Amino acid sequence: MPAAKLPGALFFLPLNTSFFPNHMSKLLEQIDKSHLPRHIAIIMDGNGRWAKEQGQDRLFGHFHGVESVRNIVEGCAELGVEYLTLYAFSTENWDRPQYEVVGLMELLVTTIRNEVESLHKNNIKLHMIGDKNMLPDYARKELNEALEFTKDNTGLNLIMALSYSGRWELLNAVKNIAFEVKRGGLKVEEINQDILQQHLVTSEFPDPELMIRTSGEFRISNFLLYQLAYAELYFTDVRWPDFRKENLYEAIIDYQRRERRFGKTGEQVEKEPIKH
Repeated sequence: MPAAKLPGALFFLPLNTSFFPNHMSKLLEQIDKSHLPRHIAIIMDGNGRWAKEQGQDRLFGHFHGVESVRNIVEGCAELGVEYLTLYAFSTENWDRPQYEVVGLMELLVTTIRNEVESLHKNNIKLHMIGDKNMLPDYARKELNEALEFTKDNTGLNLIMALSYSGRWELLNAVKNIAFEVKRGGLKVEEINQDILQQHLVTSEFPDPELMIRTSGEFRISNFLLYQLAYAELYFTDVRWPDFRKENLYEAIIDYQRRERRFGKTGEQVEKEPIKH
């Protein structure tokens, strides 16, 4: 299947409210820039249903979902969010019809090829979590080149979860810890939360504070099962191809209105504010 041609690359405007409609300006005014979530994770759901509602094939929805990725990456970079993780392809997605899997891999390759120069120009560092060995050779090659090209960037960390699932990650971590114990490099009594975190594929990133899922589903679908322990969960009926910056801003505003207690009482939080 030939790679689909995607629309133009990312272009970043200064975060100046004069560029936005009145509604966007009002939303931006409500966001406390000193209290942004450092790490936002998104389950990009609803591409297929959106396409069906348009009377189109599922790949049509995935194609248009790329524009939402572009828009949300831009929005996070403009605001100053440090980490953005996008659940792009789960281990379970390999069981979808072959034509859709092939189409998604072609779309992945084309998107990376079209966007990598713009990511680099905007100081965005690309990461990948998941079983890279499951990807086709051509997709893995394109991804590795993009990772290498952006590795020294210091702005937004864009983390693509590809061929990823939380259970796969935890099983892989347990196996690696068991191997270290077996070879004598680690004692059982030394295993603690820090050791487990060091063996997760997200070991170099902070846990997400905000998880967004689009398209009206109320579950986390095997996504960052360990890391989302204290994340604020935000669900919206908006399909992913329709999700734009204003929807991102609404999620952040909702997050900032919540009291994050981490097991403490509200009174304790008021007396000893938890540092963000």
